[in-house]
Amino acid sequence: MDLKSSHVSPVLTDPVPVNKSRLGIHSSLLAYSQQDSPVSPGKYSRSNSRKSTGSVDDVRSNGWLDAMKASSPPRKKLLKGSSFQIASIDFEIEDYCTWMLEYPSALDSFEKIVDLAQNKKIAMFLDYDGTLSPIVDDPDCAFMSESMRTTVRSVATYFPTAIISGRSRDKVFDLVKLTELYYAGSHGMDIIGPVSETLSKNHPNCVKSTDHEGKEITLFQPAREFLPMVDEVFRTLVEITKDIEGVKVENHKFCVSVHYRNVEENNWTIVGQRVHDVLQNYPRLCSTHGRKVLEVRPVIDWNKGKAVEFLLESLGFNDSDGVLPIYIGDDKTDEDAFKVLRESNRGYGILVSSVRKESNACYSLRDPNEVMKFLQLLVNWKRQERKHGKM
Repeated sequence: MDLKSSHVSPVLTDPVPVNKSRLGIHSSLLAYSQQDSPVSPGKYSRSNSRKSTGSVDDVRSNGWLDAMKASSPPRKKLLKGSSFQIASIDFEIEDYCTWMLEYPSALDSFEKIVDLAQNKKIAMFLDYDGTLSPIVDDPDCAFMSESMRTTVRSVATYFPTAIISGRSRDKVFDLVKLTELYYAGSHGMDIIGPVSETLSKNHPNCVKSTDHEGKEITLFQPAREFLPMVDEVFRTLVEITKDIEGVKVENHKFCVSVHYRNVEENNWTIVGQRVHDVLQNYPRLCSTHGRKVLEVRPVIDWNKGKAVEFLLESLGFNDSDGVLPIYIGDDKTDEDAFKVLRESNRGYGILVSSVRKESNACYSLRDPNEVMKFLQLLVNWKRQERKHGKM
């Protein structure tokens, strides 16, 4: 299979979603889904929300607040003349260096990584936010640099490459703007991959389609039936959080992100409680925690790890010893992919972090700049191989 020639553009028109009547949408929120009808705040007003959040025991007792704080370490500021801050920073550096003994730098370990890639094909999987672009206060401004874009394009020239993001597939493509890649949005619930005759037999949610350039692709959306439900929840969360300064709610098609990065910490409990209250009406949806974000998603057995397995299968690498998958990511949702690679003992997870974190990854990189250096090393290594007649 010609891996390079199968790269496709992710822009296409999706099939029409199923009727929402099958989804068991809660009657108190049904008005939000009526076609061509404006959102009716009376169906779930902020006053009703406050009434239901008179106690924050739900969020505290079920661990949400602790998880929100754990996934959102505060930014530390160095105060001049403060020996406490200096001592604290020195301790953190020492702690991080100790942590790196367990998760060594992928840059320092590069020769070891490529030694194991000899006579194998590398398949590259990349998260977007915090991996290819820096984490910023406004998610809409998380742009990758032109040098990073050039680097990722070069990587895709030599290796099949996919971006697996929590963002919608269309949104992440708008940010990356590279047609040479495969894209998986909504934490892998919306995938464009190469055409494979066996995929439709193994995965009933696979359909053959074409992109805007007329190339054949495989579209896989295992949570398609949840589309109307996710849209309902998105509209509701926008309405009931608009009085909380700093909240940003995003619709990623198959999941909803509630960002609280710009919310005062003493209001995090309110954010968590309102998300919790909405989910009481949707037993088929759940919430997970990311870096200063709550993610609402369908309750299905699917995640970024499953997306990696699907893409490897679509590339013809399923159960193959001739491939070395490498996944680079920075967030909790990437742990599912790290875990798949670790447990199958067939590839490497690389965690992007400048602070100590427990992880299923094998190696670490500090930030997107180090990610770019690692990718450039891979490209240069492959160029040298080809120059000397090696495949």
